[in-house]
Amino acid sequence: MLRVSSARRDGALPPDLIRPPYALGTLADLLPAAAASAAGGALGPSHGDPLGLAAALRGARRVAVLLIDGLGERQLRAHPEYAPVLTGLAAPIGTLSAPCPSTTPVSLTTMGTALPPGSHGILGFATDVPGADRTLTHTQWRDDPDPQQWQPNTTVFARAAAAGVQTRAVGPGLFAGSGLTNAAYRGATYTASFSPGDLVAVLHQSMAAAPSTLTYGYYADLDLTGHLRGVDSAGWRNQLGIVDRMVEQLLDGLPDDAALIVTADHGMVDVSAGAKIDADAIPELRAGVRSMAGEPRARYVYAVDGAAGDVLDQWRGVIGERAWVVSREEAIDSGIFGPVDDSLAARIGDVVALARGDFAVVATERERLPSMLIGLHGSLSDAELAVPVLIATGAALG
Repeated sequence: MLRVSSARRDGALPPDLIRPPYALGTLADLLPAAAASAAGGALGPSHGDPLGLAAALRGARRVAVLLIDGLGERQLRAHPEYAPVLTGLAAPIGTLSAPCPSTTPVSLTTMGTALPPGSHGILGFATDVPGADRTLTHTQWRDDPDPQQWQPNTTVFARAAAAGVQTRAVGPGLFAGSGLTNAAYRGATYTASFSPGDLVAVLHQSMAAAPSTLTYGYYADLDLTGHLRGVDSAGWRNQLGIVDRMVEQLLDGLPDDAALIVTADHGMVDVSAGAKIDADAIPELRAGVRSMAGEPRARYVYAVDGAAGDVLDQWRGVIGERAWVVSREEAIDSGIFGPVDDSLAARIGDVVALARGDFAVVATERERLPSMLIGLHGSLSDAELAVPVLIATGAALG
């Protein structure tokens, strides 16, 4: 059974946080249209083209989607001098929204399944495994729990392959065979790439391999640089320049009958050390807490039995207006995850804390390295949610 958001809670979010517009303009709406173009027709009634992307693809049967981790729309537009190629690409369908939380595992699975998080079940960077007394970090996930049980929905890649499209996902070798790869890209052949130049070469080869292809590429280093140096850093801007050069090389070798879509999984905000609070150092944030998951700007707090109400009150008391702190039920009813299947709800924390402004909740003992990061994401600010959709087509398509 699905829990659909309640109309009476439409105004529940603070004005600076945004509910992702599922079915109207999120990453869930992107891949079905790309796959349908490659297949030469729609993939079924549940996978339409709400974005009107088909016209922009001009009937391309070879379609490549390049996802740049961390390439937020707002950050890209702030630095056109470092990304002249990206800035010059067409943006015919405007900006899309990441899902909630605005983090890589959730976004990749949302795009790969064309479903909101409440339906596909990858509901955070790290979430509780109900009944197992442990936390699953989705970027470190291999085969426990079984990916096909944790995320059983058919992907767009599988639907495209069934329609005769050659499907391939290209990314770091570390992710080959991972649980997240299985959950998000199931149905596509996974090929490792080892550098920006190699990623370009493999994407070119994949597009040329058959008359009808859907090729997906993933690039991680811009996000890594943002986490470690911040998006307001020379390192991030220089890395953006490398991304721009990579896209230029992709365009130079784009087949005449192909289309390229460049997008991202989320944006990012810089958080100073003074804007962070340490949950490991504040007794009120530990009392009654069984475990804490999520990430610094999108926290899930799991309470010991019977303590959920007290934990909610304590977190609200300590954090105040620096985050939107609500119960699991309030978060679900607000619609931020889309409709949430009852069987998946327990993966969400008893308490949900989504950061506002440049705030974050770290845990310096339990999460030493994440607590040191500068660039963060996960919450529902425009800077974190807005992602670009940039399109180029080959010479034969006009």
